[in-house]
Amino acid sequence: MTGPSPYRPRHGTPAAALLVIGDVVTDVVALHRSPLAAHTDTAARIALRPGGAGGNVACWAARRGARVRLLARVGADWAAWHEEALRAARVEPALRVDAEAATAVVIALVDAAAERTLVTDSGAAVRLGPDDWDEALLDGTGHVHLSGYLFFSAPGRELAAVVAKAARARGLALSVDPASAGFLRELGTARFLDAVSGTDLLLPNAAEACLLAGRAEPADAAEELSVHCGATVVVTLGADGALVAAGGRVTARVPGLPRRAVDSTGAGDAFTGALLAARLTGADLPAAVAAGCAAGAEAVTVVGGRPAAGGRWDADGR
Repeated sequence: MTGPSPYRPRHGTPAAALLVIGDVVTDVVALHRSPLAAHTDTAARIALRPGGAGGNVACWAARRGARVRLLARVGADWAAWHEEALRAARVEPALRVDAEAATAVVIALVDAAAERTLVTDSGAAVRLGPDDWDEALLDGTGHVHLSGYLFFSAPGRELAAVVAKAARARGLALSVDPASAGFLRELGTARFLDAVSGTDLLLPNAAEACLLAGRAEPADAAEELSVHCGATVVVTLGADGALVAAGGRVTARVPGLPRRAVDSTGAGDAFTGALLAARLTGADLPAAVAAGCAAGAEAVTVVGGRPAAGGRWDADGR
């Protein structure tokens, strides 16, 4: 640890809320302990879970004691189920119900090493746009977090620009999680970096950071991104923890916590939610990153991307 980061929540107080804007998804999680067999059956334990990067971040932040509200778009098919799940997790949902598109669905194929492959139908999530915005959502807010999935659709990018402008007008700090290396390649890294210009806190994983910076090493990528974006950059390193860069240099390294991994789905979202909750309640950035690492370690021990309401989910997904 070589020094503090300049990133500070601008209006963060214990009473201030975290506003998350992103996706809510119906997750179908299939845990298969043998390799997928082509042209026949592969045995798996299959669980249905509420998910989505935006929803997951919100729930993990609420688990860590933050007041959280979430703006997302869902289809009428699963709207009631998702609203109930969010309220049970102590998240205030601002769900826009789409009369035409179904709720987003992700099939997560999780292997014996707890690594997941995602098959995604973005559904109503990619239709979240400026018409869904209500500036009253910023009332009482101390920090705004944008899920990177917003930036992979035209309406989402428009909404992100509107929200960023409104947040800056109120002096609120803004964070972005790039979300998906695959979707970043499709969009183009230059286009994404231009869209997130002015962000206070960028939260990529190692693969996303290296892709965005065009560097092979996460530390080098973090340093470059901190200069290019003018942001504090926190890169998650899986079981190895996380590192922080600001002003072109690594300012902190936080080790991971060893856990027996069951499902890595949502571990990055858990990290983000816990980090932001800790910052809103006054933790310095290294301590907040440590809280994020602890949440990420907890997340890999349960099935799906969210904490269970009031307890753990078991490794069999029940």
